Amino acid sequence: MSRAFEEDNDMPAALQHLHLAAVNIDGVLLNDTFSPVIRQMVLERGGEYTAEVEYGLFSQSQLVAARAFAEAAKVTLTPQELLDLYLQERERYLAHTPVRVLDGAADLLALLRGLGLRMVCYGGLDKAHFDRHLGHLAHFFDGPGYVCTDRFRPGIREITREIFQLPYDRVLFIDDVARFAEEARRLGVPFIGRPGDFEHGHQHSLMRRMGVQHVVRSLREIDEDLLRTVDREAAAGIFRPDGESCATPGRAGAEHV
Repeated sequence: MSRAFEEDNDMPAALQHLHLAAVNIDGVLLNDTFSPVIRQMVLERGGEYTAEVEYGLFSQSQLVAARAFAEAAKVTLTPQELLDLYLQERERYLAHTPVRVLDGAADLLALLRGLGLRMVCYGGLDKAHFDRHLGHLAHFFDGPGYVCTDRFRPGIREITREIFQLPYDRVLFIDDVARFAEEARRLGVPFIGRPGDFEHGHQHSLMRRMGVQHVVRSLREIDEDLLRTVDREAAAGIFRPDGESCATPGRAGAEHV
């Protein structure tokens, strides 16, 4: 028996139902350099950084988020002025807390590829952000490689139906934002939540309140067993919309641990 045949036999079997994995960039593959800056700006201006505030800010276009920030912090700056101020504050933050690839990111991408999935990365910043910080991993991604979703948040429909022309139940999204999870449920999209590690963040509790089925604390928890479970569930129609709306933060029940 040839060694090549033996190596082929060692490869894991491809997933049966899922065709594509769409992986968020900031907060999933890269560390979250947004939440700490936003929280500090809200607190410095006399606002409260609550779950409701975070829900209104995340997975929105930059200008929509700026309007939500203005309301939360009770400031009179225009959305564009706030956006410019935020970008200045973030640059100062990055001087001592630079962007970095999260532990387990490369291994996760290799696992997804090894299970036969096509892959794309997406996020709210332009492609230069992807090229600068994930260019060394760009070979894992297909199609456009990276999709900037700032103009069409959260971007599920555009990535799934318009760019890759796939049914919703054939695409797995991995994201760190509860609002994104809510839209995934509404559309019937397989989803794994990986909330960021920011100690003052609310995304993990928001996802639990919404009843998100698969929420992990680290990328290494997204292993082959979990991916095969999601693949089986997608094939069985577990993620199909059931007509029930997700709970919003103001009406949420108790958090599950």
